Amino acid sequence: MNTKEAVNTYTDLTNKSVERINSLGALNLKLAETVTNRQMNVVNLFMEQGLQMMSLATEAKGYSDFYKGQVKMAKTISERMMDESKANMKLASEIRDDYRGWFDAAMADMKNSSNVVRNAVTV
Repeated sequence: MNTKEAVNTYTDLTNKSVERINSLGALNLKLAETVTNRQMNVVNLFMEQGLQMMSLATEAKGYSDFYKGQVKMAKTISERMMDESKANMKLASEIRDDYRGWFDAAMADMKNSSNVVRNAVTV
């Protein structure tokens, strides 16, 4: 292998490494957006509950109505939070699978790259 071929080989390997890092960055960005959206959904959920609580406080005819409304709201929010928790666990599993896929692809590329380097050096 002459010098030009060796430089081309190392240039190709460098380009592949940059592509791997860029794909990891894109994966991180996608997952950050997804997690941020989930967090915003939870914040909106609590904002809705706060508004409902304020409405309940102003519209309740007495302490008994207010207490019953609070119990109903607590039940509703706990059910919704359980749904959110289940969705977040599913999301965590998907995130794990996405990273595992990226990692497996990167390992396969690096194994192939090490063979290319070995062949370039030994020839």
